[in-house]
Amino acid sequence: MSEPQHILVDVRDRIGTITLNRPERLNALGRNMREEMLAAMVRLKDDPGVRVVLVTGAGRAFCSGGDVKEMGERQAAGAAARNDGEIWPIRDRILAEMRAMPKPVIAVVNGVAAGAGCNLALGCDMRIASDKATFSQAFVKRGLHPDWAGTYFLPRMAGTARAFELILGGDLISAQQALAWGLVNRVAPQAELTQAAWDWALQLAEGPPIVYALAKRAIYRNLDADLTSALEYEAYAQRVVWGTEDAAEGIKAFLEKRPPQFQGK
Repeated sequence: MSEPQHILVDVRDRIGTITLNRPERLNALGRNMREEMLAAMVRLKDDPGVRVVLVTGAGRAFCSGGDVKEMGERQAAGAAARNDGEIWPIRDRILAEMRAMPKPVIAVVNGVAAGAGCNLALGCDMRIASDKATFSQAFVKRGLHPDWAGTYFLPRMAGTARAFELILGGDLISAQQALAWGLVNRVAPQAELTQAAWDWALQLAEGPPIVYALAKRAIYRNLDADLTSALEYEAYAQRVVWGTEDAAEGIKAFLEKRPPQFQGK
């Protein structure tokens, strides 16, 4: 694949950052952004030096969703020009890669997150938002059905009643409302958002990677599991980590009253 044009990838301090980089279009998902985003996800998933992944947007938006101008151009060219058979599998793989990634993925919502952009943020494991950020299931305003798994994420996070309200209304909600409804974990002042997200990621990067991978899998797996199955998986995961060097280090550090130094082994 050629050098990315609309996605920036940075790796520092065991933190990988993916930045959507079409600020002039509010980071709308057009051109070859999906392909570039998928490649970035795979790259960071496979990088052993990366323990936490941040996803954010350049400029004043996180992601405004699909590129409506490009949609209009495709529509004018005829329904056959939509290329859904090319777009949808890539979209699905991006969400699948984020879910399967054995590392925490945090959306850093620096501005508007609308439509597919809102659901991209919801597809991450956790979210921190600027106090100026807004969220919207804008699909209905364009006569479109939600995609990027909005109908999957929203009922699980906010309940069915609020999912109906957001999806059928399509209205903007504030970061504070998103926090109250359980759609984001934290809200920070706009000027402090980048540092707040970085501090959070640095804290997580100090943790035990093997435990993170197994715990992330358990959380998502157990959404649809019964209690017995959940307990069985937890017992399996505990047996796995018990024999790791990180478990020995964690116990030793506790007894020695010092911070643990986890190596992911």
